[in-house]
Amino acid sequence: MKLTGSDIHLLGVFDAVVRNNGFSAAQVELGLSQPTISNHITALEQRLGVKLCQRGRRGFLLTEKGRMVHEIGQAVQDMLGTHSTHLAELRGNMVGPLKIAVVDAITTDPICRLPEAIRRFTIEAPLVRMELGISNPQDIMTGLLDGSFHIGFGSFDNMVTGLHVTNLYAEPHALYCGAAHPFFHRSDITITEAEIAAAPWVHRGYWSQQRQKSLTPSDADRIVRQIEAQLMMVLSGGYLALLPDHLALSLKATGRLRRMSYDRYNFDCPMQLIRRSGAVPKVIDRFWQTVEALYH
Repeated sequence: MKLTGSDIHLLGVFDAVVRNNGFSAAQVELGLSQPTISNHITALEQRLGVKLCQRGRRGFLLTEKGRMVHEIGQAVQDMLGTHSTHLAELRGNMVGPLKIAVVDAITTDPICRLPEAIRRFTIEAPLVRMELGISNPQDIMTGLLDGSFHIGFGSFDNMVTGLHVTNLYAEPHALYCGAAHPFFHRSDITITEAEIAAAPWVHRGYWSQQRQKSLTPSDADRIVRQIEAQLMMVLSGGYLALLPDHLALSLKATGRLRRMSYDRYNFDCPMQLIRRSGAVPKVIDRFWQTVEALYH
């Protein structure tokens, strides 16, 4: 079948319904009533000749063919967005979306120049619709490959193929405990390496392999997916953790955290800029250059 403008519109409505997991939840995003959304989905089902989803008292559930149609629809929308951007660039204007994903807990880092890059780029390309979100490294890499994100900023320990990366700077990490931890008021010379190794730690799940190079996790250790969550557990007094020095600085000054004097656990985390390999639209390439220029 040949896709028409109406088909593309219906696929966009279907995408919103799937992402919001139902008709009622999609109303706000689409600005349409639930009966209108239902009519659009019915029209798409009739156009394609397949059942896309089950809906009713049991809730919203995609059929297998509905899942396939959604994936095709996302690919169509992504392709149209990319080519629309290229067409606009022919007129000399940088327009279109720019979706940036960053890891959490970087705003306190004075070495992070991302806010300055955003400021410069916004002045240069005010028509670009920039979106900034927080995610973990694995989800950022996945999002770059499927087109959900255009540029990622963070540290990517387990790199996958199909991505282009450049190193920007190093983020120092050190071992910390909270004020309620048994080690907090003990002098360094009284705390042994064996006690540190035996104490419960809280690790970031996406760094588990890296951490295992120097420390074997125990059953008492815990895994989190965000740095803020890791910090919260350290502040509870129950766990040790490697935290960014810039994040811990103010809490250390107010007596809520202690930096342990065991340098062999410390390390510098490489902060990186990452995007999909190959040719990219001018908007993405220009923002990439803007960030790189601030470091190189």
